[in-house]
Amino acid sequence: MNWKTLREYLLILIGVLLTAAGLDMFLVPNRIAAGGVSGIATIVYYTAHVPVGITMLAINIPLFFMGIRRLGMSFGVRSLFGTIIISLGVDLMAPFLPVPTRDPLLASIYGGIVVGIGIGTVFRNRGTTGGTDLAAAIVNNYARVSVGVALFIIDASVIVAAGIAFGSAELALYALLTIFLTARVIDIVQEGFGYAKAALIISQKNREVADAILSRMDRGVTSLQGKGMYTGQGRDVLLSVVTRAEISTLKELVHTIDPDAFVILTDVHEVLGEGFKKRL
Repeated sequence: MNWKTLREYLLILIGVLLTAAGLDMFLVPNRIAAGGVSGIATIVYYTAHVPVGITMLAINIPLFFMGIRRLGMSFGVRSLFGTIIISLGVDLMAPFLPVPTRDPLLASIYGGIVVGIGIGTVFRNRGTTGGTDLAAAIVNNYARVSVGVALFIIDASVIVAAGIAFGSAELALYALLTIFLTARVIDIVQEGFGYAKAALIISQKNREVADAILSRMDRGVTSLQGKGMYTGQGRDVLLSVVTRAEISTLKELVHTIDPDAFVILTDVHEVLGEGFKKRL
C-alpha cells in the first residue's frame, strides 16, 4: 500500500469517526433519527434497547453483500472498511463522549454539521459508510427508480417511523432539518452545492481520459469543439456530469492520465437522463 492510498484510508477513518461522534454527541441522545441506517438504529435503540452500532452493522453487512451480487465490487474494500468502522465506532466511543446539549434544535443543527463533515470527508476520499446510499443504489438496480428518489423515499420513511415510535412530530421535523444540513455540509466539503457536477476537461490525452471515464466510472462523455484564442489551435473539450460522490474519483482519474489537464467543475442543479432523473 503506497502513501497516497494509506492517506486516503486515514482520512476515511477520520471521517467515519467524526460521523460516529456526531451521532453519539448530538443525534442519538436527543432521539433524532435523521433518516438512513443510523436513523433506524436510533429507533431500535430506544424501542428495543439494542446498541446503535450493532443494529447498523446488522443492516449494513447484508446490504454490502447484496451490493456485491447486484453491483459488483465497484464500491470495494473502502465501503466495507467504512461500514465496519462506523458501526464499531458508534458503540465504542459513546461512553467516552460528552453530550453537549439536550436542546433538540441545537442537537439537530450541530449533529447535522458534524455528520456532514464526516461523511463529506469519507466521500472525498472515495469511501462510503454503506447505509442508504448503497440501499438506494440497489433499489435503482432492481427498479426504475433514480438513486435520488430512492434515497428520499428511504429517509422519509425512517423519519415518519421515528415520529410514530417517539410519539413526537417535532422530533421528526428536527430530523428533517438534520438531513438538510448534513446534505449541505457534504456538498461544501465536496466543493459543490448541487447534487451533481459538470466537468469540462481540456487535455492533450482526450481519448484516454474519455475512455477511462466511460469504462471505469460508467459515465457519459461528450466531446465539444473548442479553439484556443491565444494559439488559434482547435481542440476538443470533454463534458461529463457526475454525482457529488464521484467528484474525487473523476479528478484523480484525470490527473493520473494527464497531470497537466485543465479541469473545470461547475454546479449542476438538475440532470435529466440515464444515471440521473429519467423524466421531468
